[in-house]
Amino acid sequence: MVRINIQLKEISHYYGDQKAVNNVSLEIKKGELVALLGPSGCGKTTLLKLIAGLMPLEQGEIYLNENEISTWSVQKRNTAMVFQSYALFPHMTVEQNIEYGLKMRKLNKALRGEKVLQIMDKVQLSDYGKRKVQELSGGQQQRVALARALVVEPDVLLFDEPLSNLDEKLRQSMRKEIRSIQKELGITSVYVTHDQEEAMAIADRIVIMKDGEVQQIGTPNEVYERPKNKFVASFMGKCNFFEVQGCTRMCRPEEIVLSPDGSLVGRVEWIEYLGSIQQVTFAWEGQSLISESFTKQMKRYPFEIGDMIRFDFEFGDRHLSNLQE
Repeated sequence: MVRINIQLKEISHYYGDQKAVNNVSLEIKKGELVALLGPSGCGKTTLLKLIAGLMPLEQGEIYLNENEISTWSVQKRNTAMVFQSYALFPHMTVEQNIEYGLKMRKLNKALRGEKVLQIMDKVQLSDYGKRKVQELSGGQQQRVALARALVVEPDVLLFDEPLSNLDEKLRQSMRKEIRSIQKELGITSVYVTHDQEEAMAIADRIVIMKDGEVQQIGTPNEVYERPKNKFVASFMGKCNFFEVQGCTRMCRPEEIVLSPDGSLVGRVEWIEYLGSIQQVTFAWEGQSLISESFTKQMKRYPFEIGDMIRFDFEFGDRHLSNLQE
């Protein structure tokens, strides 16, 4: 039986008169990585800080391994956080930064040294121990921050938009490393991000938030393929929305197939060349639709802005999603 590692029960939090988190309940399984996803101000970072104990809980209950920890100190909760800003000590070497948490826990010097060397090897920093953190690249600094969090062997690992300061290529590389290490060590993790692609790439499940409330919880496939409302659908990627008999329905751009054999006809309004993919906006029955196709395929069906094109809807094994507002 899978054990619940973290449980949030009806969590609410206010900043003055403004409710930042509204009645959030969530269960996170042991070893699971759950992403909190949503726009700025949706409450995801507040929720993360409440789990960590960095701010007092005003309403609700937080359980860790069946213990109610709402009044526990940060140290007693045995969580570790990786920040967006890295929060490293500039006057210390890489080894000293990683060792810091172990010194606070009063481990003996020999054991500290052994643990630091082990974790530096795991995050590929073995050759950088004596360097100051200012001498490192952004990706290397993020590895130091990750190593410092991991070395104390936390029960829960918390990430607050850890990759947002890195360029796109490095973000993709680092999220793969984080995911690999997290799974190898089996550490229950909560990962805050506003990037839907990052959430889908790294998480077992995604919690989508808006205005302090949970909109949907599910696997990456579930929230993308079967969104519960219009906000989730549009936040998880580009969408085409239809009004059918008073209901809002949607399909993804990749579910519109452009082909000279298509049974429907529209007029091209805009074309965006994105390398391997082209996005085509076209008008159909008074609506503006977006199609996404591989450039290689489009070479076999050339057209320009203003041309009439043929297409079909291709939904595979599902129908148009019926959405709530």
